[in-house]
Amino acid sequence: MSQYVSRLGGSRVAPRIRFPGGFPGSHRRPRRIAMLSVHTSPLHQPGTGDAGGMNVYIVELAKRLAAISIEVEIFTRASTGALPPTVQLSPGVLVRHVDAGPYEGLAKEELPAQLCAFTHGVMQAWAGQRPGYYDLVHSHYWLSGQVGWLAAQRWGVPLVHAMHTMAKVKNAALAEGDTPEPAARVIGETQIVRASDRLIANTAEEADELVRFYEADPGSVAVVHPGVNLDRFRPADGRAAARARLGLPQDAFIPLFAGRIQPLKAPDILLRAAAVLLDRDPSLRHRMVVPVVGGPSGSGLAKPEGLQKLAARLGIADVVRFHPPVGQDQLAEWFRAASVLVMPSYSESFGLVAIEAQAAGTPVVAAAVGGLPVAVRDGVSGFLIPGHDPEAYAGALARFVDTPELVGRMGAAAAAHAQSFGWDTAASATSDVYTAAMYEHRRHVRSHHG
Repeated sequence: MSQYVSRLGGSRVAPRIRFPGGFPGSHRRPRRIAMLSVHTSPLHQPGTGDAGGMNVYIVELAKRLAAISIEVEIFTRASTGALPPTVQLSPGVLVRHVDAGPYEGLAKEELPAQLCAFTHGVMQAWAGQRPGYYDLVHSHYWLSGQVGWLAAQRWGVPLVHAMHTMAKVKNAALAEGDTPEPAARVIGETQIVRASDRLIANTAEEADELVRFYEADPGSVAVVHPGVNLDRFRPADGRAAARARLGLPQDAFIPLFAGRIQPLKAPDILLRAAAVLLDRDPSLRHRMVVPVVGGPSGSGLAKPEGLQKLAARLGIADVVRFHPPVGQDQLAEWFRAASVLVMPSYSESFGLVAIEAQAAGTPVVAAAVGGLPVAVRDGVSGFLIPGHDPEAYAGALARFVDTPELVGRMGAAAAAHAQSFGWDTAASATSDVYTAAMYEHRRHVRSHHG
């Protein structure tokens, strides 16, 4: 049963049900699942607005599940009138656009008020199908979990939920000037933890947090590491070729930030660290480029030009290059071109970007938070930094400046490390979780009616 175990408190906990030959009786996998992604469409460009790692996660997981004969229908909120109600994303993966609130200009914080309308749309789609059409509901993020809770109960099927991020964890590690998550979200997440048949955590630490902060039943938590598209994110023809294509100087030191621009992701730490490096070695100014690839999001939308102003204030505007979000293929090019990816996040459930960069052959300097210690092998594929002191980040970056061959050496180790994070592994482990949830759900129903 591959990764169907939850690791809690550092020890491996066997699932509550385990049979030598799989599950007794009808231990089938689901034929078709309803996947819920209320606030972010799998068709959106990651790195813009609320679209990020979760979009990539849902798209890749759905495609790989379809490849192992589990059909996936993804319900998401319609955020444009330009797309038809249903879009075939790939064979076996259908995206259903649900009308809930205005298409444009609705912030994530305003979405709870649209959950009734969204649930209505999901129920309408289901009502048009034959009985037993969906075998299971898999919801992503708490907004979807609220809808999933209701749908799963109404359809008499199990609910599998992935938090992606948690309010209590975020609030325990807020960036300065960032807004805490509202109480309504904390209550919503607590309800979903109780209602779910299975919870999928990205890492053992996230599994711990579900138990510690939300009193989740340890036996219902399964750890499944997200994957990375290893065909797309690979070293390809190397750093020099990628730099030539992006118009970047061949011999420059290039520490890259890629992601949503908001306090939580802490791109300002990279800028401050770059200023420290230039202070220590002014000659670096002619051979350092700091690309920031991404768009403002979340609480960063209030001051979209804040980072540009910071670069000017630090006197490094000449070395920083701001670039709008790019598609996945282009993102892989940026990773290949960079000397190192810098991820100073305050909270990160997994840090998919770190795996993608490593798969492209680029080392990572990251904050030692959330899932990043799983994503990055400290001292092998990059460096983990405790805390958010720009001086500490500058120290780690200086090692690459002082020893240029470290980029190639750690980059090769990074590419090797990332190989164990393929999506096929993640999809197979997820299908095991579905099978267990269905088996237990049936057993539970039988015991109540027996």
